[in-house]
Amino acid sequence: MKVGFIGLGHMGGAIAMNLVKAGHDVTVWNRSPEKAAKLVAAGATLATSPANAAQGEVVMTMLADDKAEEAVVFGDDGILNAPALHVSQSTISVTLAERLTQAHKGCFISAPVFGRPAAAEAASLFVVAAGKPNLLEVAAPLLRNVGQRTFHLGETPSAANLMKLCGNFMVMSAINSMGEAMTLGEKGGIPPAAMLEILTESLFGAPVFKTYGEILVRARFQPAGFAAPLGLKDMTLASSAATTLETPMPFLSAIRNNLLTLIARHGPDIDWAGVALVTRENAGLTASPLKA
Repeated sequence: MKVGFIGLGHMGGAIAMNLVKAGHDVTVWNRSPEKAAKLVAAGATLATSPANAAQGEVVMTMLADDKAEEAVVFGDDGILNAPALHVSQSTISVTLAERLTQAHKGCFISAPVFGRPAAAEAASLFVVAAGKPNLLEVAAPLLRNVGQRTFHLGETPSAANLMKLCGNFMVMSAINSMGEAMTLGEKGGIPPAAMLEILTESLFGAPVFKTYGEILVRARFQPAGFAAPLGLKDMTLASSAATTLETPMPFLSAIRNNLLTLIARHGPDIDWAGVALVTRENAGLTASPLKA
């Protein structure tokens, strides 16, 4: 399939590479063109503009936030009037997803993903896709090439974006709860690694606990797989959706404050899992790596 891909960060670059490896005719674009070098070497074509990347059957976007998505769609040389079906994998607001659906006259799919960069590289992401059935059928081969499973969530694209925000809130909740539990245990003499083994080999064997628990125990917060400011952005979008839908979420507010504290203390380049450091510091422990 002739497909464009816009946004070549940690996630987008890996997803685009899997499309190239699957044999698709891939044209890529990124604001910083040097990030396309490996893809071009692997057989992709570098576009001169977002619109140039959207001249095939499908154009996929994986961008950092609403502002970046809006620039690519509505900006000069944007993809709005291009012929390709727009499949957005960006984590964006429900409001923007609704606006994109209207602007594209319904020729739009939201297909955000769950998984970190390693999962993107392994094509083992979980995809949540929403849009018209005939459009989902067009995008299906591409989504199969980048994920281990695609969940269909109806015909309203913004539903997939709300699902993504809910999921990221739950991931951040798990990280916060593990950070608090490990801090309590450590102050009481339980090594974090021992706690992680017991928890993940008994009641908490889900991937989110195993993956992020290992990150916490090893204090692998840099380089960031998912930077704290992006996590803060997602929690802010979730909070906005909660306000719109009149849904009190006090834990979400606490998590957002913890992320703000993390960034204020440790800077923007730390992984969002570093939020565990906030609990450690508040408990009087040092911000040094957690003890294994």
